[in-house]
Amino acid sequence: MLGHPVRIRVLELLQTGPMAVRDLLAEIEIEASSLSQQLAVLRRSGIVTATREGTTVVYALAGGDVADLMRAARRILTEMLAGRQDLLNELADDAVPDAAP
Repeated sequence: MLGHPVRIRVLELLQTGPMAVRDLLAEIEIEASSLSQQLAVLRRSGIVTATREGTTVVYALAGGDVADLMRAARRILTEMLAGRQDLLNELADDAVPDAAP
């Protein structure tokens, strides 16, 4: 479900509040048909809701739990990446030969 970058980006954007499809398209910059497919997956899974306002379809997170999940995932991934960066820095430091004899 959350393994597709477009779906993750949609959920990140919807954390700030409901958004019309045209606004999602402007932010994500993909083909409308691709966004529509990803929104359909999120809608079928119950993660987002869609409401029609005239000719505009507005999407929103289905509940606060989804926003909590996204915040937790971001925190976990950030910590993992920071740990990997620390390891890369250590490896780079070890690869540099000492200048002093």
